[in-house]
Amino acid sequence: MSIIAKVKQFFTTQAETTDTHKYEQLRSRYYKTNTQNALKVTEEMLQGIKDCRITSVSPERGEISAAFTGKTKALLVVTVVTIRPFETAVDFMVFTETVLPTDFGFSKRLIIDLYNMLDKRLVFIGTGLGQKL
Repeated sequence: MSIIAKVKQFFTTQAETTDTHKYEQLRSRYYKTNTQNALKVTEEMLQGIKDCRITSVSPERGEISAAFTGKTKALLVVTVVTIRPFETAVDFMVFTETVLPTDFGFSKRLIIDLYNMLDKRLVFIGTGLGQKL
């Protein structure tokens, strides 16, 4: 990773996952489930996290939004999309509220932690599978 990329990564207050993200940890993850089950499991997982309050759930759009109200305040948007039967992508987008130009990696760590929790609840297939479509 170049110095410029490291500086850009440090001076950010948001993080998101995509199929083609340059960091393996922030690539979309795919699970062997359907949209409804992935939404249900993700919602239950978020309800169990201290300082996390779900603000909206939209099963029609496959989205959940939540607010984190701990030391670092953040907004989380979860997007769940079924690509094929029993192949469902889960993506996260985190925006932190801070007066500083950086969240010191909070948003990236939150996404990694959420994926680790999901990996224990759903059958993990792989990362970045959508780029092969």
